Amino acid sequence: MPEDDNTREMDDKLVQRYDTILKESALLSTFSGILFGFLLNMAINVPNNFAFIDSITLIIALYSITVAASLFVMPVVYHHLQYPYGDLDKFKGRTHRFILLGLIPAGITLYLGLELAIHSLLGIIESFILASLPFILVYFLFRARKD
Repeated sequence: MPEDDNTREMDDKLVQRYDTILKESALLSTFSGILFGFLLNMAINVPNNFAFIDSITLIIALYSITVAASLFVMPVVYHHLQYPYGDLDKFKGRTHRFILLGLIPAGITLYLGLELAIHSLLGIIESFILASLPFILVYFLFRARKD
């Protein structure tokens, strides 16, 4: 009986680890899906004051968030295609790569969305510069964390 309890406890921990990883993927998928819907709504109902460069920026942002959402969903797809399996490290490694790769286009989308908002108030050059400020701040805060 003690062996059954140990096996059950190990299985519970394994399921809990998989669950944590899949919840992280679900959160990022939800975020990117909402952002995609917002950008798609903007693309369908284009504001009157949109310049050509704004339309191009919006299309790039839509493509970028589509790639991000697809990458964020991949851990769930991978889980269902490979289930059942017992190699948590392999699953964690692949999931980590999918999520890291998805963060790049998600960041690009956030930057472009902020640029679009600022461009409605200021010029094109100013909007591209000001949109980069939050990312520069996060970079310096991240670097300060390591010291």
